[in-house]
Amino acid sequence: MTIVDVPPAAAAAADASVRWHACGPFDLLQTLGILMRGNGDPSFAARQDGVWMAFTTPDGPVTLRLTAAGNGQDRHVDAQAWGVGAGSAIASVPALLGSGDDWSGFDEAAFHATLPRMVREARRRNLAVRLPTTGRVVDSLVPTILEQKVTTIEARRGYRYLMYRYGTSAPSAGRLSTSGLPSGLLVPPTASQWLAVPSWEWHKAGVGPQRSATVMRALRSAVALERLASLSAAEAGAKMQTIPGIGVWTAAEVVQRTHGCPDSIAVGDYHLASYVGYALTGRKTDDAGMIALLEPWRGHRQRVVRMLGLSGFRKPTFGPRMTIQDHRGH
Repeated sequence: MTIVDVPPAAAAAADASVRWHACGPFDLLQTLGILMRGNGDPSFAARQDGVWMAFTTPDGPVTLRLTAAGNGQDRHVDAQAWGVGAGSAIASVPALLGSGDDWSGFDEAAFHATLPRMVREARRRNLAVRLPTTGRVVDSLVPTILEQKVTTIEARRGYRYLMYRYGTSAPSAGRLSTSGLPSGLLVPPTASQWLAVPSWEWHKAGVGPQRSATVMRALRSAVALERLASLSAAEAGAKMQTIPGIGVWTAAEVVQRTHGCPDSIAVGDYHLASYVGYALTGRKTDDAGMIALLEPWRGHRQRVVRMLGLSGFRKPTFGPRMTIQDHRGH
């Protein structure tokens, strides 16, 4: 259970604000870190004064600052929002912070006992992590498509380039000045702005024609895509995959963020199957093997993968790393 009320001091400085009570352990950056596209993500900034995010709501753009405070059962997050989308952003804060993420089945004694020791220990050390639900399908889908079949470095480099070219400045934080706003914080392009990106700009970003075509094809149905947030994760993922160029991996990566899905697995990921195989058996495996290994924990498979990632385990590395191709100058 979570409790929401109005923070005593922040309300006067923001267009909208709320205080969210976690009613238990909670780690803000660990929960929201999955939403950040690398340390250079122009729409996300983690600073000492809080986690800052910029995005577009149904009412328009917003800057959102989230600041964690308190401890134990009094752990809470103060949320402040600026811009015409402030009201919508504040209404989304509980889901964004994982208020609907229920770990009780995962932590139930009989189920917990079936988990590998590595996962049990990781969970014991990470009771404060939750799975966030953004409800923003386009914002999750575009950078995920850019990550298809390329290295993370390439994808995030291209995303940053396009954000700096077509993103818009985040609404000012406070009525007096913009001095408190993280430098360079940007609102990601809307669907119509993405659709206006010319072919040569995709090329300059290092995004090949197959991926850019998938983005354009998907965003022509942007209104229908955003409606997927109201469906279950399974339904949303299935409907996403009716768009050519969007497969199981892309859909899983999206619903992990938009729906806080505790079970979706990124089948087809370049590293994940091998990582899970080594973590659970000490041997490399493929996607089919990974699915078989995780089957006993169906319903919580993404939680298991998340705990493996937080366990500190690193799989063995063999041979040279994948060469990063750069065709932007061609």
